[in-house]
Amino acid sequence: MRGQDHPGLKRLRTPLAGALLGGMLVLACGAIYAQNAPQIVPRITGAPSPMGDVPAPALARPVIDDKRVMRNYPEQPPVIPHSIDNYQLTLKTNRCLDCHRRQFTEGSGAPMISVTHFMDRDGQVLADVTPRRYFCTGCHVQQTDAQPLVPSTFKDMLLVGSEKK
Repeated sequence: MRGQDHPGLKRLRTPLAGALLGGMLVLACGAIYAQNAPQIVPRITGAPSPMGDVPAPALARPVIDDKRVMRNYPEQPPVIPHSIDNYQLTLKTNRCLDCHRRQFTEGSGAPMISVTHFMDRDGQVLADVTPRRYFCTGCHVQQTDAQPLVPSTFKDMLLVGSEKK
């Protein structure tokens, strides 16, 4: 047959077989390492096995004491200190504005929304809430009694500078 005694044919088979054998070796070593590798990221939630069932945790209860909570850093959006269950927030209706819009704050006792919510992206002040600030829950979250998933080492910037070393 043609090419049976071709000298380059043997050389072609040897690197190909070596690459195949090397690939299988890498896969086998990777599988062994994956089973015995230390878990660097601790598991926060979910089942130990990838497809295992985990009962859904109870929903955190909203804090409804209406107390304003101190912010952790400048420019942090304030949290919502009351229940917002069944609040309608659509293109045509925003129930938050029924109390927090400037003209309704005196009657409701709610704080007025920030003047920044009336500015468009060019800094022009509008007569009403700018469309990019209309959906309140994009930045503001309801305060709940949920426990943190991971411990926090956050320190207020005023406390960081006053610590003794």
